[in-house]
Amino acid sequence: MEKKTNFELAVIQHVKDVRTLKKFSQRDIAAFLNLTEGFIGQIESPKNASKYNLNHLNKLATEMKCSPKDFLPDSPIEENEGEQQE
Repeated sequence: MEKKTNFELAVIQHVKDVRTLKKFSQRDIAAFLNLTEGFIGQIESPKNASKYNLNHLNKLATEMKCSPKDFLPDSPIEENEGEQQE
């Protein structure tokens, strides 16, 4: 099973933080992206390989009235040796 990278996990956490701050639910995010609430749950779960793509982040920024940069870490994220990187 493919694992999420530390960078991907950081992006997902940033989306979750903005979502929580702006009081959006996983159901809201699913509606914005025309995805299922279950799929959003899979994205937010570190044990599942599902993740957001760049188009998702752009659409979320539009819907949540923020910048796509709000979902990115301020500095590079180190990956552990031996982890698969794309």
